[in-house]
Amino acid sequence: MISSGTPTSSRKPARTCGVSSPRLQGSTSPARPTRAPPRRPDPRVEALFGGSFDPVHVGHLAAAEAAGEALDARVRFLPAREQPFKRAAHGATPEQRAEMLDLAIAGNPRLAVERIELTLPTPSYTVRTLRALAEREPGNRFSLLLGADAAADLPAWYQVDALPDLADVIVFARPGAAPPRHRAIRRVVTVPAIDVSATLIRERVRQARSIRYLVPDAVREYIAARGLYRE
Repeated sequence: MISSGTPTSSRKPARTCGVSSPRLQGSTSPARPTRAPPRRPDPRVEALFGGSFDPVHVGHLAAAEAAGEALDARVRFLPAREQPFKRAAHGATPEQRAEMLDLAIAGNPRLAVERIELTLPTPSYTVRTLRALAEREPGNRFSLLLGADAAADLPAWYQVDALPDLADVIVFARPGAAPPRHRAIRRVVTVPAIDVSATLIRERVRQARSIRYLVPDAVREYIAARGLYRE
């Protein structure tokens, strides 16, 4: 029989059903989930686009932009001080060629100019450059961008068998064109087909013909101001 008055302290609390809390079953604390170790960030991917760039033109720029977009990487133009397969005298000095690159890519955060080859011994062998970059930037991973003509010369490259250990070799291919085959080539990237060359630009300057729209305006003005390629 239940009393209708005020409850007294002698009333026992109701018992709960089910499993009691682990905290009440002894001194053992509840298990905590094991945390996975923090993931190390992937090294940055830097694409290197080597060449003489004498001078840089819209074909170079379109290819670099397309490759950077396809690889989701920054592209560094790598002007050579002296290329093994192009030992004829350049129309512009190495630093002038680098300065024209600076002007050509101004305002584009995807593109940069890398001057390391201008400080290394000549001729500018790619494997030496890649080793120097790996020593300077051990946290970065590199891709090497090659045009179809340069890729066709791969069998004659200095220490070509070392290339895959230093960089991923990526070849530019024009739409519908079959890229060269070589065991060092890792990937092919399709780039816009723009029929222009540095040789054509130098010839047009020598003939006092316009190079407007073949090179950026800033590069055209640089060439004119310094009298490059007139002879």
